[in-house]
Amino acid sequence: MPLSEIPQTEVVDRIKSDLETLVGSKMRLRANLGRCKIVEREGILEEIHPNLFVVKVDEEKERPRRVSYSYADVLTRTVELTHPQSGENLLPWLH
Repeated sequence: MPLSEIPQTEVVDRIKSDLETLVGSKMRLRANLGRCKIVEREGILEEIHPNLFVVKVDEEKERPRRVSYSYADVLTRTVELTHPQSGENLLPWLH
């Protein structure tokens, strides 16, 4: 079944369950913050919550910090999650 035919709530639930299996894994985040601003970071998926997930990222000059994104950000491709070495998409079924 094409992704466009699956109810969005089911897609969000699948994103969440797939990310639950990746807790503790290193990943590369690419986030589109609007106005042509794209931020790329590497970090470890630390926590899963009902509406968002938390990644601990290493900043060069600062101590590690945490960023959070919603599952809808992944669904709308505002945030892309890839493997840090291979660049392979961590949720290939979504694209």
